[in-house]
Amino acid sequence: MPPVFIWLPAAAIGLLMLLPPVYLLVRTLESGTAGLDVLFSMRTLGILLRTVLLVGVVTAACAAIGVSLAWLTLRTDLPFRRVFGMLTALPLAIPSYVFALLVITALGPKGMAQGWLEPLGVDRLPSIFGLPGAALTLTLLSFPYVMLPVKAAMQRMDPAMEEAARSLGRSSREAFFSVTLPLLRPAIVAGSLLVALYTLSDFGAVSLLRYQTFTWVIFIQYETAFDRSIAAALSLALTALAIALLIAESRTRGNAVYHRVTPGAQRVPHVASLGRWRWPATLYAAAVVFLSLAGPVALLIYWVVRGVTAGEPLDLLWSNTVSTIYVSALAAGAAAVAATPVALLTVRYPGWVSSLLERLAYVGFALPGLAVALAFVFFGASVLTPVYQTTFLLVTAYVVLFLPASVGATQTALKQVSPRLEEAARSLGKTPFHAFRLVTLPMLSKGIAAGAALVFLLTMKELPATLILSPTGFRTLATSVWSAASEAFFARAAMPAILLIIAAGIPTTLLILREQEER
Repeated sequence: MPPVFIWLPAAAIGLLMLLPPVYLLVRTLESGTAGLDVLFSMRTLGILLRTVLLVGVVTAACAAIGVSLAWLTLRTDLPFRRVFGMLTALPLAIPSYVFALLVITALGPKGMAQGWLEPLGVDRLPSIFGLPGAALTLTLLSFPYVMLPVKAAMQRMDPAMEEAARSLGRSSREAFFSVTLPLLRPAIVAGSLLVALYTLSDFGAVSLLRYQTFTWVIFIQYETAFDRSIAAALSLALTALAIALLIAESRTRGNAVYHRVTPGAQRVPHVASLGRWRWPATLYAAAVVFLSLAGPVALLIYWVVRGVTAGEPLDLLWSNTVSTIYVSALAAGAAAVAATPVALLTVRYPGWVSSLLERLAYVGFALPGLAVALAFVFFGASVLTPVYQTTFLLVTAYVVLFLPASVGATQTALKQVSPRLEEAARSLGKTPFHAFRLVTLPMLSKGIAAGAALVFLLTMKELPATLILSPTGFRTLATSVWSAASEAFFARAAMPAILLIIAAGIPTTLLILREQEER
């Protein structure tokens, strides 16, 4: 039986996560047979297949890029590996709709690349719209979801097993694939699940790049139809798809043990020599940084300069920046607190109750932000009137949307902490809570911090929930970008987009620098 300090807050979080699905179910039932007709139509089947294809392509690509970069920046003699370690985490700060606009500007019809290639006789580039553009955009923005938890897991990993493999004659490469990679499976699976759910819920990239997925259809239905019950039915179908992914993730994860079974001294892991692959690996890391961060930022700076020369005022939006950092910090702290009991219950006390709670915790991440926001509007206006249109309700919605980012990182760290350490503390007379606070919690700090950083970044660029639930007069950098871009003032949208990247990049850089100092 879990202690009260675990199951009581975990149960409260589970009830909170139920609010959006309950809202969607009620609205779907209101539609009667119309909702069922839409769900089982051939058009919905086509949307489902396109959505699954995009999720599969993006998740596989992110897993490959994320694991390779985590290994290169932590366990090899890659030149400038600390710099690459910081820069490769920053694409998370770029909103998908901003990146998609930049992709269209650079690679679309009559884009910058087309203009450069015309003197060489290239009249038309392959179309960037559809699956290629959507997959490229979401992959370049989402691979840090895999890279960050994998790096956190590598930092906690016992190097003795790799050393044993090399002492038996295996090369660094063979030791990585036979020993390290299997030990990283929980982190890879957790990160890949976040990528898959983020891809399911994304609207900005798929809409601008004209790839029809569930979220695009749901948003169109919400915006154009008087009766939103059909959109709720499609959102419910999206929830079912997210649950299917969670079940697949649970089965993939397995029941293996990933923590030490015996005590040992903490040692610095072996740094592998890349040899002749040293500079090709550097070129690979530099190409990822350029495509996912440096290139987009350079384009944004170009648009700022172009706007200023055309007479646009250079507004630094200080109040919007402060509001963005403030609400993102609140959401990150709240998500870290909420994720800890959920992770403890699911890892230390497995069973059908904890499995159900874990699935509930991940459902919100797959839902469109608009669906979650409308659910809170409904409950806020009818049940929770005192907190309606307050920062508290906005932060609560952020927690529902982004809790999986914190839960996944905390679970990964917890799986590498042997429960025998807590048992030893309890045998010395400590209560379960004090054993957790004194022994387990300090060892979870890196995982909790990584999860909080992810929530911070996600909150900064969240748009639909912010637009709908913000208090009157409350504006963030994300809403500033969207309002300018929606009016086709792209030069005006570039400045808040740059500020958004800078504001998100500073705490991320500080977190990575602290981790590097501790190694």
